[in-house]
Amino acid sequence: MLAFSAFSGGRVEVRARAKVNLGLEVLGRRADGYHELRSVIWAIELADRVTLEASGVDITLECAAPDVPRTPDNLAWRAAELVRQETGTATGLRIRIEKRIPVAAGLGGGSTDAAAVLAGFRSLRRSGPGPRRLGAIGVALGMDVPFFLGRSPALAWGRGEELRTLRASTGLSLVLANPGFPLATRDVYGRLEPADYGDGRRVDALVMALRRGAQAIAATVTNGLERAAARLWPGLAEVKAALLEAGCLAALMSGSGPTVLGIAPSHRAALRIRDALGTRPWRLWVTHTVTGPALTIRRAEPARGRPGLGPRRAGTTWGVAKW
Repeated sequence: MLAFSAFSGGRVEVRARAKVNLGLEVLGRRADGYHELRSVIWAIELADRVTLEASGVDITLECAAPDVPRTPDNLAWRAAELVRQETGTATGLRIRIEKRIPVAAGLGGGSTDAAAVLAGFRSLRRSGPGPRRLGAIGVALGMDVPFFLGRSPALAWGRGEELRTLRASTGLSLVLANPGFPLATRDVYGRLEPADYGDGRRVDALVMALRRGAQAIAATVTNGLERAAARLWPGLAEVKAALLEAGCLAALMSGSGPTVLGIAPSHRAALRIRDALGTRPWRLWVTHTVTGPALTIRRAEPARGRPGLGPRRAGTTWGVAKW
């Protein structure tokens, strides 16, 4: 039986970054109904801000974004429920999400928020499940969640939950184009055809290219879900063509879409490309890849025994960068 323990107090803020898939191959359908994948995933600076505070006995979730549920259906809420069950914690949790990552966009927005709750919960309590156990809880929430609990970039395989950190010689400047509507992952996978399956060699080539710079990476990016997504959204080809015409080295859909990423020659070029596409009916961002931990935690708590000095801030050390 799990022992009940209270939080140590204070507030935790987590910078929950999005991700892009620079390479993704679907190798086939597994006996358990999932698909076997091979993918290169990289965190990016576009991020949500997730704040956790101990509050009452219930879980509550606040978010101003109209397309984000504030109910137990939300992945961050489910993460809080699972980690409370794991630790036997009776204290309630107040979750606030400042949403910047678009929903159902192939950027892992829901998964990174869930990972932020798992990691932030541990920081708030100053104890709890270790990285391996949190990773197992993450798998129960979704296959992208374990990535956000670790380091970037990473090679993912299996259902996407098996991970190995990769080395890259350089970061990438990116232009993201989102058409402004969601695309459900299950719908995209449901439109896969046998000819869409790969053998993993394209992703393996991308892993090698990570050490050779942006030009080599751009020449080897791949996404085996693009043809399935295009069966639902024929406009995918137009977005890719526009990014290339505006000056990107390569363009591909991220994850199950519909967000399309363009690899720019530089940050300055990325800004020019974004401006050139400004009249298009898409949401556009300039961002860059992040090497290292995908989450960043900041802990804020009152200074003890030193009234009038305001909050004292300290960073955690478990698997997450400080900011």
